[in-house]
Amino acid sequence: DAFVTHKLPLPEPLATSAEIQDRQSTFVAYIFRASTPEQARSAHSHVRRVVHAKCPASHEIMAWRCMVLKEGRTGLRGDDDFKIDEGSEDDGEQWAGGHVLKVMRSEAIMDAVVIVSRWYGGIMLGPVRFTHIQDCAREVCQVFRVEDEIQDCISTLKSLDDILADLRHELARIKEAKSHPNPGSGSEARPRPTKDYSTLQKSLDVIKARRQISAREKSIESVKKLISEQREKSPALTSGQSFAVRCYCES
Repeated sequence: DAFVTHKLPLPEPLATSAEIQDRQSTFVAYIFRASTPEQARSAHSHVRRVVHAKCPASHEIMAWRCMVLKEGRTGLRGDDDFKIDEGSEDDGEQWAGGHVLKVMRSEAIMDAVVIVSRWYGGIMLGPVRFTHIQDCAREVCQVFRVEDEIQDCISTLKSLDDILADLRHELARIKEAKSHPNPGSGSEARPRPTKDYSTLQKSLDVIKARRQISAREKSIESVKKLISEQREKSPALTSGQSFAVRCYCES
């Protein structure tokens, strides 16, 4: 066993809840990305055997929700090729897994597994234990949802950055063509600038991300307007130049 190496990275939780302590019992939740039930079980095993190896929890409750391909489907036909695979495990805490799954459904969490660990302190808590389990699960689900939203915003920003860079390059090319009308004298293609959004990603500031998206969209509209104005002032543009500008402005 000493010679076995792990080729796959170990599961990393996207969020960990604050601990809830009640009469010597402790509850804490984790959420991991999981696109298949197998990945969900792998994360569950990791928490049990690695994270809590030195201090095993009394119960490692889990629930998962994954969007998977239906048997015999390829995914090319759209949403009808997929189904939701969801389930839960109580790990000795009867009905607890169903409570975690209920939270995941209410928070619209997909492709994830939530694991709620409970260390039993010797005093029976009654139904309030399910409240603690749900509260822990809800906390990490809400972080997961924000994480997904910020990722979507960053993807949108990167696409808008590319569009804006192309439009600005096209505007510069039109202006240069007016100054140097000789064919072949246009500006050469330049590499698109790459912006670092790691700080925004860590901040999970969705409001700020949306403001940046709005600013990019306004900049794009402004540059499109400038391109249209330049095109109207430059009837001598070649047909190829005119077509390129029109494509950008009508997109």
